[in-house]
Amino acid sequence: MPTDYPHAKTQQMSNSSSISHFLLLPLADTRQLQLLHFCLFLGISLAALLGNGLIISAVACGHHLHTPMFFFLLNLALTDLGCICTTVPQAMHNSVWDTRNISYEGCAAQLFFFLFFISAEYYLLTIMCYDRYVSICKPLHYGTLLGSRACAHMAAAAWASGFLHALLQTANTFSLPLCHGNALGQFFCEVPQILKLSCSQSNSLRELGLIAVSACLALGCFVFIVFSYVQIFRAVPRIPSEQRQHKAFSTCLPHLSVVSLFISSGTFSYLKPPSISSPSLDLALSVLYLVVPPALNPLIYSLRNQELKAAVWRLMMGLFNKQ
Repeated sequence: MPTDYPHAKTQQMSNSSSISHFLLLPLADTRQLQLLHFCLFLGISLAALLGNGLIISAVACGHHLHTPMFFFLLNLALTDLGCICTTVPQAMHNSVWDTRNISYEGCAAQLFFFLFFISAEYYLLTIMCYDRYVSICKPLHYGTLLGSRACAHMAAAAWASGFLHALLQTANTFSLPLCHGNALGQFFCEVPQILKLSCSQSNSLRELGLIAVSACLALGCFVFIVFSYVQIFRAVPRIPSEQRQHKAFSTCLPHLSVVSLFISSGTFSYLKPPSISSPSLDLALSVLYLVVPPALNPLIYSLRNQELKAAVWRLMMGLFNKQ
């Protein structure tokens, strides 16, 4: 028995090291549906690129938009672009060429950038909630608490935290020996699907411990967001001017809508009961929290924000006039 264990361990490691590629979940079973999904993803991707690109350009070029709220919105648009450019192109490529393959290195890179952008986006949404809280509940301290240096530090902290989280998760996940094949039950590389292929219980527990720490941080951000909005909705009715009340709601509701869509779809996707889990449902939920928000966020923020809408319109008119 003692002589068998090293052999088994060597076999596990060789199985992991011999994997040169993973097989992603196809978007559809028939060729017609694959091409339909390609067109759908292409349309959503172009909408996301156009919408977020316009917001980034409008905020960068419009000096009157150089405020903390629009600075964080610019950073949010960058994370949205990163999220959709990390996962969707590979899915579109596989649909066109009728393949499921992604290289081992490509999967690791996709997982890293997916975790990086999705984590940074969540932290930025939390910071944007703090911006709204200070603006409405502590307006006299707004310039002090959210000066240009403080905003830059908070944005840098969000990006750095996302980078560190992605680096730790990716390094730990791809250090696991894999012995249950190379087929992933998702159209992109994600941690839970790779964990299902692991054959090392101790390493899996280490990965689950890292996930637990990340979950605690995410829960802390969620509690902060809920607490902030409770304080905001208590403070808004006490604002004497009805016009200022309307402006406060118009700046909070888009953010609240984006946060609700992001948290509810992501939470249900990862914490849904196993009894209702299915590949088609997992695929639909992944599209809902990963692909749809980057395209919808610019629209949500632009609809109720007259300053941003006017800046985007001026930018578009300037581009048309140059042509």
